[in-house]
Amino acid sequence: MIMNEKIKASEVQLTGIHGEDLGVVATSEALALAKKLKVDLVCTSLMSSPPPCKLIGAGAAKQEAQQARKKENKESRVKEIRLTPHIEDHDLDTKKQQAERILNSGDSVLLVVKIQGKEGTRAKELLELLIKELAPDGRPLTKIQLSGKQAAVQIDPL
Repeated sequence: MIMNEKIKASEVQLTGIHGEDLGVVATSEALALAKKLKVDLVCTSLMSSPPPCKLIGAGAAKQEAQQARKKENKESRVKEIRLTPHIEDHDLDTKKQQAERILNSGDSVLLVVKIQGKEGTRAKELLELLIKELAPDGRPLTKIQLSGKQAAVQIDPL
């Protein structure tokens, strides 16, 4: 990510702080505007001419770049949480909190409910409830999969 004075192009396609299109502007003007607003000028791509640049709040650009690097470096792991269809409410809350912690750390969660006999519908209801409650932290990668002895769903972090 190229920022501020490191941008070598003579003119840039500028986007404002709130996403408004400011058109093609001389790089010196864009830098002056960035200094005036106390924000950073960030070049988003070098593949076009003039290169697209945007104004981002001071420090936010560095934080955004750091998060992107962190995401690239960390490969997501899948951690399994096992449940039973007749789980108590308190135990279910504990499992939900455990899943939230895993999702917030950037890993995926595989929720597995072991079933016997006619417990399939109860297992599916339990997984649907957990998907709904974990929605702020992650989204399901697959639909609920019912097989002979278990029901499972994988939830990826947002």
